[in-house]
Amino acid sequence: MIFVDTSVWVIAFRKRASPEAGRLSALLDRDDVALAAPVRIELLSGASKVDLPRIRRVLSALPVFYPSDDTWARIESWVERSIGAGERFGFADLLIGAIAADQTGSIWSLDHDFGRMARVGLVRIYEPTAGGS
Repeated sequence: MIFVDTSVWVIAFRKRASPEAGRLSALLDRDDVALAAPVRIELLSGASKVDLPRIRRVLSALPVFYPSDDTWARIESWVERSIGAGERFGFADLLIGAIAADQTGSIWSLDHDFGRMARVGLVRIYEPTAGGS
């Protein structure tokens, strides 16, 4: 299961001919995409009045995952681990990453902070191939 971050969705929505849009479309066709609740809210809150119905319709077809008590415990342990490694991460990224980790999912993001999180051993990163998968 691949949790697609806001950064990828924004590129795909804005540039429908982009490599990201093509790869995302292929993942959607294979039912490999999951949505962390914070990403859903980020996308809806950033949409224009005109685009909101279309974006809501696209997102409504996806499974949405929410934080649990275990998610919050995971985030607290990650904060301690990150500080020990000399890293700090924003709350939204920690929440998205922990939700993905709860589901043993990977994160596809254009945000380099998730790469840093992976180097600390917190998340798994999805690396799209040139072939679109």
